[in-house]
Amino acid sequence: MLTIGLTGGIASGKTTVSNLFAELGVSVVDTDVISRQLLEIDQPVYDQVLQHFGNGILLKNRAIDRVQLRRLIFNDELEKRWLEGVLHPVVYRQSQQLIEEYNNNYYVLVVIPLLFESNFRSLVDRVLVIDCSPDTQIARLISRDNIDRELAQKMLAQQWSNDARLEQADDVICNDANLDLGQQVTNLHTRYLLLAGSSPAESGAP
Repeated sequence: MLTIGLTGGIASGKTTVSNLFAELGVSVVDTDVISRQLLEIDQPVYDQVLQHFGNGILLKNRAIDRVQLRRLIFNDELEKRWLEGVLHPVVYRQSQQLIEEYNNNYYVLVVIPLLFESNFRSLVDRVLVIDCSPDTQIARLISRDNIDRELAQKMLAQQWSNDARLEQADDVICNDANLDLGQQVTNLHTRYLLLAGSSPAESGAP
């Protein structure tokens, strides 16, 4: 089975693209979703994070305020490293287990926002990068997360640059302007099926 690592800068459109692949019947493992689940109240990681950062990161319902947590870690590199050190090993193991469960598929898409910044490259055979301009990312991030420009810029600055990602990419999707994302995804889906040893007709691909 072929494993495709989908990555890109924050607010580049990873969720939109992964949903388009899912609509084509592709199994998707999303490490960001796994990370969010690990921070839910009934999870062991929740207690570790709460003990470390204190009640200041909690909402009234005692759920972790992800915006506040994000502010803390992007203003303090040591705190960011601590949180990644807690989350990443668990996310890696759970991702690996889910990939193994999809072993009968032709290929699986693994969404890994920090594919290059973390040690997750070994999970995938091929890298698909979503590319868009930093200005577009910042505008989307401010609108989506209701944060200020300063925080948005800090978040971008702590990730790999778009150029650095593109140097490591096997495939690229452009998500600027009015380019047809659906067609780009369909074309890559056909390509991945062929690489995995299937024909589009056999898999029911359009």
